[in-house]
Amino acid sequence: GQKVEEKVKVVVLKVYMHCEGCRRKVFNCLRGFDGIEDIVVDNANQKVIVKGKSIDPMKIVGRLQKKYSRNVELISPKPKPNDEYKEEEVQEKQQPKVKTIVLKMNMHCEGCAHDIKRNIGRMEGIMFVEPDMENSLVVIRGLFDPPKLIEKITKRLGKHVEIVEEESFEEKKKEKKYKEEIMVYPPHYNFHYVDPSLFFSDENVFSCSIM
Repeated sequence: GQKVEEKVKVVVLKVYMHCEGCRRKVFNCLRGFDGIEDIVVDNANQKVIVKGKSIDPMKIVGRLQKKYSRNVELISPKPKPNDEYKEEEVQEKQQPKVKTIVLKMNMHCEGCAHDIKRNIGRMEGIMFVEPDMENSLVVIRGLFDPPKLIEKITKRLGKHVEIVEEESFEEKKKEKKYKEEIMVYPPHYNFHYVDPSLFFSDENVFSCSIM
């Protein structure tokens, strides 16, 4: 019984198509793709039925979204919550991003600054620590959860810690790129030098008549 079920899989998709050209494009996208043996494109009902022994519904959806249109919906079989693709998506979402955080911490001397840098630098996920003693600020970059990091710092150093600024590394890169793309031109003024003698010349019809 199990072998018969696995022999031919049927995938039903909802795909927006408005003409014969769309129908042909959908057919050509899927023809010969990854185990597909039979394709029925029903543009009147906006449906595509795909059959094959080793077809993967999510790969077919991905293929159509990439080559034809984002407006593709999987009708059957319904994707399962424990689908490997779902797991990959969850893992991708959970993957920590490099963050830059600025903390306000009291520092009385170079020794305090050195102690802060040494202790925070040893913490898990920290890539960069730079204390600014003059302004009592510490710039930290790495893979961390800000509230948990503050809790660790407070526990280890016994200091009051306050978040001044928080930014992910990706946001910072985008902002930097955007700033680099903008060219700022200084204000340009045109100065025309006019010989004062021209104002008092007899040849100049607009010359000053008060002499």
